[in-house]
Amino acid sequence: MLPAEVIVYNHMGDKTVKLWKVSERDKRPEGYNLKDEDGRLRDPSTITTLRVPVLRPMDLMVEATPRRVFANAHTYHINSISVNSDYETYMSADDLRINLWNFEITNQSFNIVDIKPANMEELTEVITAAEFHPHHCNTFVYSSSKGTIRLCDMRASALCDRHSKFFEEPEDPSNRSFFSEIISSISDVKFSHSGRYIMTRDYLTVKVWDLNMENRPIETYQVHDYLRSKLCSLYENDCIFDKFECVWNGSDSVIMTGSYNNFFRMFDRNTKRDVTLEASRENSKPRAILKPRKVCVGGKRRKDEISVDSLDFSKKILHTAWHPSENIIAVAATNNLYIFQDKVN
Repeated sequence: MLPAEVIVYNHMGDKTVKLWKVSERDKRPEGYNLKDEDGRLRDPSTITTLRVPVLRPMDLMVEATPRRVFANAHTYHINSISVNSDYETYMSADDLRINLWNFEITNQSFNIVDIKPANMEELTEVITAAEFHPHHCNTFVYSSSKGTIRLCDMRASALCDRHSKFFEEPEDPSNRSFFSEIISSISDVKFSHSGRYIMTRDYLTVKVWDLNMENRPIETYQVHDYLRSKLCSLYENDCIFDKFECVWNGSDSVIMTGSYNNFFRMFDRNTKRDVTLEASRENSKPRAILKPRKVCVGGKRRKDEISVDSLDFSKKILHTAWHPSENIIAVAATNNLYIFQDKVN
C-alpha cells in the first residue's frame, strides 16, 4: 500500500471495502497534437506541425480515484478496518467475524476470528472494533460489546479463536444499573503509536490499558459524567447506542474523543488537565481561537457555562483524527468536517 492510497469502508453498510488513490495536481498540460484544449479530437488531416506539450500552473486540485473493491466477505456491517504494519495486508471486522486481506487480492480473504455461535440465540456479545499492532504484524486486538478486549497472535493458529491476553475491568457492584451493560460496550480501540498501550472508549469514559496489565486500566478519563443522570432519556432517544471514536496525538501524551453539543474533549496524560472545546460554524472562523467550554450541572450557572439540560444531543462528534506528527486535528460534526491547528506564530 502506497502512502498516497487510502482504504475505507462504507458506513452506509454495503459491506464492501474500497481502496482509493489520492493525488494532488497543481499543473495542467497544454499543447496536445491530436486534440484541442477542450479535449475534442482533431482531424488528422489538419495537423501540419508538431507541438511540444507544456505544463502550466493551475489551482491545486485533490483527486480521489478508486483502485480496488474488496467485496462479498461480510454478512454484517463492517465496523472497522486496520492496515497491517507490513503494508501488504489489512483486516476488516464486522459484528461476528474478522477477515484478513491482501491488498493485491480482491476476491479472497482469510477468516481469522469467528465468534458466531451454532445457534444465534446463544449469542451474548459482538465485535465492536479491531486494530493491528503498529509494529508487530502478527498481533492485533479486538473489543466487544461486553466491555472486554482480546489480544491475539496470528502465529499461534490460523483461526485466532483463543486470545493471548484478555483485558477486563471488574464491575463495581455499587454502580450496577439497568444501563450498565450498554454503557460498558466498547465503541473504539486504538493502539498507542509506541505499541505499549491500548486506548478504549465506552459511552462515558476513555480508558488507557498497559499491555502488561490485564485486570484493570492504568488511566480512566470521564468524558461526560454529567450524562449519568440522563441515561434513561438517552436510552429512549437511542443516543445511548452512539459509537464515539478516540484518538492519540503523535507523542501519545494527549488523547481526544467526541461528545454531544458538538463538544470534543482532550485529556493531557502528563498534567492530568482536560479541556472541552466546541466545533461549530459560529466559533470556527479562520484563525479564531477556540475557547474552553464548561457544562453546568444544577445550581447557579455562570455566564460562560452551558446547562446540561440545554445540550443538543442531535449534534454529536463521533469521528476524530489527529495528524501523526503535527498538532492538527479533524473532527466530524454531523455533516460538517472541522480542521483545527495549534496556534501558529
